[in-house]
Amino acid sequence: MLRKFKLTIDGKGYLVEMEEIGGTPQQLSMPSQSVVQKPISQEEETPLKRETAPLTPIAQGTDDAITAPMPGTILRILVDNGEAVQENQPLMILEAMKMENEIVAGKAGTVAAIHVTAGDMVNPGDALITVS
Repeated sequence: MLRKFKLTIDGKGYLVEMEEIGGTPQQLSMPSQSVVQKPISQEEETPLKRETAPLTPIAQGTDDAITAPMPGTILRILVDNGEAVQENQPLMILEAMKMENEIVAGKAGTVAAIHVTAGDMVNPGDALITVS
């Protein structure tokens, strides 16, 4: 025998059809429970102490220093400290945005200091090389 039941669960009504196979009918009542979220107590976190190697700051540009025009990585340094250079002579290769860019001397002179090494990452304005 097919029987229809109307159930209400959490205030929403459902119409259910069931076939009675045998047994005695029973009424089942479930108390509605609301879920209450309790705040989670936050324990104070102990900050981790990390030991790192001291950072070597890259010097910002000075009057004679040639600075990085854009962020990138130094691929090669083409001159040595103390070497005489001519105006527009390539001094190093800076890779930026997957392109190799030549950093050239802005004037003739002598390489007074090289502030970076191959593989260093630089930001715009970082001193790369000083020609005096």
